[in-house]
Amino acid sequence: MNSIIFSGCLSFSPNCLLLLRKFKPSDAVALITLLKVKENNYRGHGDSVDQLCWHPSNPDLFVTASGDKTIRIWDVRTTKCIATVNTKGENINICWSPDGQTIAVGNKDDVVTFIDAKTHRSKAEEQFKFEVNEISWNNDNNMFFLTNGNGCINILSYPELKPVQSINAHPSNCICIKFDPMGKYFATGSADALVSLWDVDELVCVRCFSRLDWPVRTLSFSHDGKMLASASEDHFIDIAEVETGDKLWEVQCESPTFTVAWHPKRPLLAFACDDKDGKYDSSREAGTVKLFGLPNDS
Repeated sequence: MNSIIFSGCLSFSPNCLLLLRKFKPSDAVALITLLKVKENNYRGHGDSVDQLCWHPSNPDLFVTASGDKTIRIWDVRTTKCIATVNTKGENINICWSPDGQTIAVGNKDDVVTFIDAKTHRSKAEEQFKFEVNEISWNNDNNMFFLTNGNGCINILSYPELKPVQSINAHPSNCICIKFDPMGKYFATGSADALVSLWDVDELVCVRCFSRLDWPVRTLSFSHDGKMLASASEDHFIDIAEVETGDKLWEVQCESPTFTVAWHPKRPLLAFACDDKDGKYDSSREAGTVKLFGLPNDS
């Protein structure tokens, strides 16, 4: 298991570059070329970068959401921001539609804004009366999913944004949601420490994973949809076989895990761990990004 000393949310690009939100300065993100361990920095936000994601098919573009009430679109070829979009609140969640045409961003006031990725103008805005956590389109781009503080999954039609269904998924705060690349399942993680797996077509829960003891912070499906990684403040990451629920690996960590992301083409897992005790640098709030699945891992 190899490590790189960075931290925060992370995401693989379609061509396998690793994008990281840095903790210091917190308004910067770093792009890592794994083969060369080369770092490029992207700065411009006036406050912390709280979430980021790649364009679903263009490996040169990614978007960041910040507490400075903007989102920024970046081109990795120039390391410069190519568009800044002002929003109404402090942004905490962001996702890019599967067709690449729309960016959805959620803020601390539970407003989700839908932004045209070409014109950079707002297409729609929805205010919700509940705490909105992670947001995501389904793989077919025709439904929009929100997890909320009441333990529910709210589903809207897209682009109409009409309510389709509200699912009582968990007895407490539903924190995160991920769709598997094959389009068969999606998974949710909750403050009840459970991960639930859902059939996309039937919208029914097919199984639960209960090996974590703390609220589930982050989820990721492997590139082939066969493995599901989940993590929390537990000092391990659970990697389960999707079709059976069986534990495949328990990846040991020395501290809580912020985020996990599978490589888009290989069984290689990247994850970011907390380092508030200052093991690597006591002068900052930092952490490490580690890789599991390399030839020396077992």
